[in-house]
Amino acid sequence: MAAAETTESTAREFLTDIGPKPGVKYPVDIRYCGECSMPTEYCEYYPGYERCKKWLEDNLPKEFEKLMSGKGGGDIEEEKDGEDKKKRQTRGGKGAVKAKKKLEPEGIKLATSTRGKKKKITIVTGLASYEIDLKAASKFFSNKFSCGSSISGDDEIVIQGDVKDDLFDILPEKWSIIDEESIEDLGELKK
Repeated sequence: MAAAETTESTAREFLTDIGPKPGVKYPVDIRYCGECSMPTEYCEYYPGYERCKKWLEDNLPKEFEKLMSGKGGGDIEEEKDGEDKKKRQTRGGKGAVKAKKKLEPEGIKLATSTRGKKKKITIVTGLASYEIDLKAASKFFSNKFSCGSSISGDDEIVIQGDVKDDLFDILPEKWSIIDEESIEDLGELKK
């Protein structure tokens, strides 16, 4: 009997929470940040918080003042932000862009390998040292040879099919930086 009464009382409490809240103006107006696309009160949790603050200051000055007035002292808070950045791990997003090392052209290496029993693949390495965009090169190869090609690793393009002989002519023709002497044939590779 006691269990039934507690269930009934919790059901009544639950049902009283449904409906409009007193003191809240409906419909609720929520402002979203143009930088992180989150509600403005959540901008501080975004990894690019400084850009959010700048956007808020330019586009929603009242919201910016409201958020900054709740923070307290500005200079002390900036020092804390610097310490938090060292401690806090940033998640997702674009991440830190790594500076690319300037490589001298080392030459291009072509090899074939077997995929399965009868299928062949052609492996092209060394295009990145000539500062050739691997994604664009992969798309060019797949259109030119009517086959699949993909980027695997830092500086390796895998083309489906044995097209190594055609690449000796096509690479210098497409990219004038590459001369025929810099293309090396590695033969058959075992994977």
